[in-house]
Amino acid sequence: MTTQITQAPTPASRAKGLLKNQQFILVLVLIAMVTFFSLKNHIFFTNAVFANVLSDWIPVVLMAIGETFVIITGGIDLSVGSVVGFSGVVTAFAMRNLTAHNVNQNTTLAIGLLVAVAVGCGIGLINALLITRARIVPFVATLATLGAFRGLCIVTTGGGPVGEGPDSAIALTVPKYGPFNSPGLVVVVLVVIIGLYLHKSRFGRYTYAIGSNSFAARSAGINVKAHLTKVYILSGALSGLAGFYLYLRLSVGSPSSGQSGELDAIAAVVIGGAALAGGVGKITGTVLGSLILTTVTSGLIIIGVAPNWKQVVVALLIAAAVFSQGLRNWTKGGDL
Repeated sequence: MTTQITQAPTPASRAKGLLKNQQFILVLVLIAMVTFFSLKNHIFFTNAVFANVLSDWIPVVLMAIGETFVIITGGIDLSVGSVVGFSGVVTAFAMRNLTAHNVNQNTTLAIGLLVAVAVGCGIGLINALLITRARIVPFVATLATLGAFRGLCIVTTGGGPVGEGPDSAIALTVPKYGPFNSPGLVVVVLVVIIGLYLHKSRFGRYTYAIGSNSFAARSAGINVKAHLTKVYILSGALSGLAGFYLYLRLSVGSPSSGQSGELDAIAAVVIGGAALAGGVGKITGTVLGSLILTTVTSGLIIIGVAPNWKQVVVALLIAAAVFSQGLRNWTKGGDL
């Protein structure tokens, strides 16, 4: 009987393993960006700027987390930006009406939160029905709802912001715990819970199974249509929550809120290492990807570069992420 001796990993092998780890690479990229922008302008490395970056990050990461679930199933949700805008507008109308009737501000905000999430869930359900019942491909189905609800934002508001809500709304987004505000801390906790739900629960396993092979998942007894419905409702609910946060930050419901949000959400997921073909993705990657996006936006502005250059940088980051995925597949024996 022979005994197999396993060789202890060498420092070189450990380093090689780290360089193949998508999350580790993203952390290095984020540190490099913070260092670069701080050297270019020392005010970047301040609590005020970090607070602004985190405030920008909150709606992006909420949209992106919902998008992560969708993309892991092999689908896509182009409506998340429109959900942000429409939920914010409907919430603004609801809270303006409650404020006009002298309803307590805390009660008004709580009802506004429920309205925003309910609107998001409703649009998510519409997306799910179009995909699972009408059998429209996710790209086309969510493209239709993107246009429809973006148009409704303009129609219902006349293109202007909707205000006259509770005065205490904007105060909630003032940083109180270092660079974090109260809603920001709630979102961080929510991100952790959802991350555990994706990676540790049966719901998460079903999500990955559908994205890897929907036919095999169906044969294994998974109700694919019902599960996809839940996934798209979750995406809508998180986008609705992002719409509520933007209302708090602006103290108005703006029809332009969430504009191009779908691009930021998809970019964050792809940069985070998810595969658009489905079956692959991590919440930690999405969190880091969305942080990189918001860091780029604030950093370019602070060092005096036109914000339009953000799109160029984001495009390069997406290209690098996709190339990195292809390279890893190739080193594992797949086709490049």
